[in-house]
Formats: sequence, C-alpha cells, structure tokens
Amino acid sequence: MSVISANRIPLRRAGTLTALTAAGFLAAAGVACAHVTVHPESYAKGATDGVLTFRVPNEEDTASTTKVQVFLPTDHPVLGVLVHPQDGWTAKVTTTKLKKPVKTDDGTITEAASEITFTGGKIDAGQYEDFDVAFGQLPDDTGQLTFKTLQTYSDGKVVRWIEEPSGGDEPENPAPTLKLTAGGETAAAAPAKSTSAATAKAADASDSTARGLGIAGLIVGVLGLAAAAFALVRSRSARS
Repeated sequence: MSVISANRIPLRRAGTLTALTAAGFLAAAGVACAHVTVHPESYAKGATDGVLTFRVPNEEDTASTTKVQVFLPTDHPVLGVLVHPQDGWTAKVTTTKLKKPVKTDDGTITEAASEITFTGGKIDAGQYEDFDVAFGQLPDDTGQLTFKTLQTYSDGKVVRWIEEPSGGDEPENPAPTLKLTAGGETAAAAPAKSTSAATAKAADASDSTARGLGIAGLIVGVLGLAAAAFALVRSRSARS
C-alpha cells in the first residue's frame, strides 16, 4: 500500500484498527498478569529478616486452584524460612540437607527449606492469593533466585511455572524470579524514597514561590499607600 492510499484510510477503519491494537495490548497484559510472581522484584544480597510474597492468580475459567508448590533453591539456600498462616490453607515446609553448609553468625547451617506446599484452600476464577514467606537471610553469592512453582487445579490440570528467561525473551510459563542486588534497598523501597525526595523538593519550591509572592504583594501594597498619600496631599494643595 502506498503512502498516499494509507493516508486515505476512512476514520471509521482507522478507529477500528486502533481499537483492535488496544485490545491486543490489553490481552497481552492480561496474560502477563496471570503469571505466578514473587514480590518485591528484588532484594539486597544477604538481606535479613524480610518477607517474600508469592502471588498466584487463577487463569482458568471453570476450575479452581487447589494446590501450590513453591520450590526454593538449595544451591543458594534461603535461610530461616517461616510461613504466614493463610485462611483456609495448610502449609507444609520440606527441608533438605545442604551439599554445602552455610556459615552464619549463629553457627553453621546444614539444612534449609527446599519446598513449601499449600493445600486445603482454593482460588476461584478471576481471583488470586498472596502467600507470604518470611526469611532469616538471603544468599549473598548469587545475582538472582528462581522459585519454580507448580499450580494444581481442581480438574487435575497442573501448570508448571518453571521456565527461565533465555535470550532476553520471556518464556510462556516463567518461574518467579527474585533479583539480588548489591544495594541496600528492595525494589519496592527505592521508588518511595525517590517520591519523598521529589515531594520535599516540590515543597521547597512551593515555599520559595509563596515567599516571593508575599514580598511582591507587600511591595505593591506599600506603593499603593504611597500613591494614595501623594494624591491626597496634591488635592489639598490644589484647594488651598
């Protein structure tokens, strides 16, 4: 199609194309949101006393999610795992003997959690569930942690969220992945700090503007009084 003919597309057709494009973006966003994810997206290496939240959405129309299995890496173990009680759900933590013990300030750790299984509850269509897992310490010798997850539905279907990114492309069933950074903040905390700084800067600018307007108003008021006094004196002089 030439440039001229393309520019002659009727408005109705152009609107239809725009709507279809928008629908495509929304559908893609819906698929992305259906993935099992871990929050926040990152933590500092070696972070202590934190919480990881695994968000599990139901992407089926008729079946409910009835079982969730989260597998924790043992080559870079997460130490001191504790599971938050979840209404309607029963959590079972499985530990495994580590091939390489981890030395900590409290001693040498030889076992760590390798799997957390949630059963007994259900996640209906169009809903999601957040499973909170507290930890005592994250590893400091790797750049990310991958938590492979199995999601079982009431009809027997099992979705395996175990694929890792390859070549920069997101796989169809990506595993929840936590980035470990060299900084001292989580991904969730950094924006809040930036927002506070921006708010403080805006407040300073607002105060400066207010002070400037106040001084300008005072000057205008003084000049107005001076002009009125001059006019009054001049009027009396003219009468005399």
